[in-house]
Amino acid sequence: MPIQRVPAHELRLHIAPESLGFSDTSELLEQGACWIGQERAEMAARFGLTMNQPNYNLFVLGEVGSGRSSMLRQMMHSVAATRPVPPDLCYINNFDEPEHPRALRMSAGQGRELRQCMVQLAKTLQAEIPKRLAAQDFKVESEHIEKAYKQEEDRAYAELDAFAEARSFSLFKESGHLVFTLRDDKGHALTETEALALSKERRQAIDKAEDELRAEIARFLDKTRPLERVKNEGLAALRRQIIKPMLEREVREIHNTLQKPMADEATLNDHLARVVQDVLEHVELFQAGDDEEAVRIEALTAVLARYRINVVVDNHGLQGAPVILEDNPLFRNLFGSIEYESDGNELMTDFSHIRAGSLLRAHGGFLMLHVRDLLTDALVWEKLSRFLRSGRLQIEESGLHLSPIASVALEPEAVHIDVKIVLIGTVEEYYVLQEGAPEFFRRFMCKVEFAESFTANADTHRASAIFVAHSCQRLGLPHFNADAVARLIECTHREVDDQTRQSALFSHTESLIIESANHARQRGADKVQATDVDAAIA
Repeated sequence: MPIQRVPAHELRLHIAPESLGFSDTSELLEQGACWIGQERAEMAARFGLTMNQPNYNLFVLGEVGSGRSSMLRQMMHSVAATRPVPPDLCYINNFDEPEHPRALRMSAGQGRELRQCMVQLAKTLQAEIPKRLAAQDFKVESEHIEKAYKQEEDRAYAELDAFAEARSFSLFKESGHLVFTLRDDKGHALTETEALALSKERRQAIDKAEDELRAEIARFLDKTRPLERVKNEGLAALRRQIIKPMLEREVREIHNTLQKPMADEATLNDHLARVVQDVLEHVELFQAGDDEEAVRIEALTAVLARYRINVVVDNHGLQGAPVILEDNPLFRNLFGSIEYESDGNELMTDFSHIRAGSLLRAHGGFLMLHVRDLLTDALVWEKLSRFLRSGRLQIEESGLHLSPIASVALEPEAVHIDVKIVLIGTVEEYYVLQEGAPEFFRRFMCKVEFAESFTANADTHRASAIFVAHSCQRLGLPHFNADAVARLIECTHREVDDQTRQSALFSHTESLIIESANHARQRGADKVQATDVDAAIA
């Protein structure tokens, strides 16, 4: 076979700077960046991001530096901007089972509105209830109830006192207890020594009379305790009657404030009704008393804390659907957490200590994760697999059972999450999962594969120049002249040893851009030239 000689100038690709159609890259900034040479990956990514059916999560595979993360992130933001803003997520107190807080979905921005409304409600209750219970009409009615009870009690006590008097006993009240003493014939109280000096028959008669008096006292208490209960119930009913209209007005004000439609209106209505009921059951705590004021304030604080709203996901001000990039998917970062406070020898918590993770915040939008991060934590991998299977997330604190300190158990209501997961990995990781975790793998029906190289043409050269322009703007670097860009593009061909193809590893190109710009700055130039690129390569 005859030897064919190739001229030296044909051994490498030469790109004429004038063929690129610009003098320097500052002229290209108005043109948007595109997926250079990745048309098939772009088509697959757009298909997956716009597919609303379950299990069409995206597995993006390609070499590090191929632009897989940056290009997907750009498209995620583009698609998310066309989607509606998802609702807020709140956790509220469960009055029946405090250890199982309830979830409440509200239109975006309503969560913080409701939280402020409930803060204002607590302030209003503390200011208005004491005023109403100190008003003249309440005092008149409560005194009437007290007087009716006192008359019945006095009548019963007079009968008991006469009974004691007939048996030579004096009866009086001391610190809320009934106390009696024995008297002699002259009406003086007998001392213990005098009582022992009495005859045996007299002492026996006294013991019998004492037993009869004790029995009569028991009957008196059996008769007056129901009366006291009726009095207390009457006073409580009066307080409720005075306070309930004010509470109902405040609840109407809350509904008027939240004018937009609510995702879980029935849940909110039920919660507010339970708040009204709870206030009426504890209304006496709002009224200052003479005794144990510190205890009352502590109890009132605990009651008011039940009315708070924990807004774990606040989408106020969000435009479109959320796009979350989780670079540190620890268990609590990804799935949420429950914070605890130390109370002596125990860890305590309640619904207000629930915190959202990336999955909750990405509801209605997109979440980007890296395979290598997930594979390093078995607990994260297992829980993510369960979530992908069910679509519901139960917030829990990982590893709390290992704590030597006793703590309260909290199980927030599980919530459904509609999120598109974009998983970034390599070709090797893709096939390892396909073989070793088929149940997990089948939740990623959309494969987005970034090529390592692509066929070059005038359009890819132009797109590469636009990439250089945007890189200079983003990194704050001097722009490149056309000859410098031509030299960079020649390097992308050299990387794959092919005059007809370019390398898709644009991270290498970006590194060369940074280093070339540094050489230009060192020589005091305001534009990067081909000689600067050659210096960086050298």
